[in-house]
Amino acid sequence: MESQTVLDDRYALDEVIGRGGMADVYRATDQLLLRPVAVKVLRELAEPGQRERFIAEARTLASLNHPGLVTLLDAGILADRPYLVMELATGPTLSACIGEGPVDPGQVRSIGRQLAEALAYAHERGIVHRDIKPSNVLLCEDRVLLADFGIATLVGSVEHYTKTGDTIGSPAYLAPEQVAGEPVGPAADMFSLGLVLLEALTAVRAFTGSAIEAAMARLHAAPEIPGELDPAWQGLIARMTAREPGDRPTADEVAAELADLAPVTVRADHAAIETGELDLTQARPLAPTTPPTQSAESPADVPRSSRRRIWAATLAGVLGAAAVAAVLVMSPWDHPTSPASNPTDLPSGVPTRLQQPLSDLHSAVEGAR
Repeated sequence: MESQTVLDDRYALDEVIGRGGMADVYRATDQLLLRPVAVKVLRELAEPGQRERFIAEARTLASLNHPGLVTLLDAGILADRPYLVMELATGPTLSACIGEGPVDPGQVRSIGRQLAEALAYAHERGIVHRDIKPSNVLLCEDRVLLADFGIATLVGSVEHYTKTGDTIGSPAYLAPEQVAGEPVGPAADMFSLGLVLLEALTAVRAFTGSAIEAAMARLHAAPEIPGELDPAWQGLIARMTAREPGDRPTADEVAAELADLAPVTVRADHAAIETGELDLTQARPLAPTTPPTQSAESPADVPRSSRRRIWAATLAGVLGAAAVAAVLVMSPWDHPTSPASNPTDLPSGVPTRLQQPLSDLHSAVEGAR
């Protein structure tokens, strides 16, 4: 489609910002309301059922209103080509972020919680997404958006847009029941979300190879979860990617567990203090760099028995220092050639108020010899 094509005399299309299996997404301008939008236009109808799936997506999006889901603004059909008009979400995809390396666990925790909350909302309304993958996760400034409900289906719906046994979805993230052609429910979204979280934490896709190899691998083995991941992450992802759908947590349970998951691991010394493993009541020697006018601990924070020990030790230290000072001050007088009989014989620098007491002390010591 040429640039600046205008749909229904209203939506002016600009550059392509995304491509899916059956449609292109354009950045566009709503010329009536003068606002930027995203327009998803179906390509040429190549397979039976594509038009029905596209219209179903419009109806599905129209029935949903959640901050974690892309908002549908309008829909139409032009020259037998359906299109959707959606809010324009600015920000990279999770797939692009993973391409730069492992994502910070705290960010993965926030992304996973928001996605689980959005899926819980959809599941409560009987809608299964069926195509959870990093490229369908948009990271905006203030929220995470789940896009592309093109192959979503109503739980228990008797309508099928593919032949019996066909599988729709991205092979690398399909749940085992999708691969096996079994009935698909909300648990399939949880399996796919578990793989997405694992890939975000490690920057490694769990199931690789050709489409068939990636799809079939999960029928024989669970995804490998690195041992260096936090045990809480290991346990959660293992449950989300359980082979049997009934063994997986619901979207609500995943959201709650991610909300409680500690985002930061505290250092060992801090953990000891917080858990009470360090005895804070024992007296500790003052650090050599502690100024004489400050104590290493506030007296109010130390038990009375410990305070007595600290003050006793401090007093002994002060007396000891005084004795040393006295010896150093009196040492010049111990020499027979430098007797001192009055305060004027004291070394320079002795405070005036101490001159007479020190002189008397010196005389007493000399008299006792």
